[in-house]
Amino acid sequence: MRRVSTSSGYDYRVPDCLFCKIVAGDVPAKIVAESGRTIAFRDINPQAPTHVLIIPKQHHRDLAALAGAGDGLLDEVAAQAHKVAEAEGVSGGGYRVVFNTGPEAGQTVFHVHAHLLGGRRLAWPPG
Repeated sequence: MRRVSTSSGYDYRVPDCLFCKIVAGDVPAKIVAESGRTIAFRDINPQAPTHVLIIPKQHHRDLAALAGAGDGLLDEVAAQAHKVAEAEGVSGGGYRVVFNTGPEAGQTVFHVHAHLLGGRRLAWPPG
């Protein structure tokens, strides 16, 4: 079991959150990158050849909550997305980073996560 460590020592996991369980190591995931405060893993229902989710290890319900925290974690999630794009070989041709915020936007897991999509031409507008 992976333990979440933070500078404050507080465990920011929510017991019934799927992504908190992935962070803790209680639910398996194909992890592609990890930093002190973020983790990236493959989406179980990929919508592109490269489809990776990047999440903060701390639980924040959505993008608005993460941005409101104001501790630089949103920047770290974005930086990790770019690092994963480079590692996956999609940074040169282009990639998309999407945050679904709220049920009408398609958010189904209420632990903020960035979708990194690449490896094919992505249409606009989406959905």
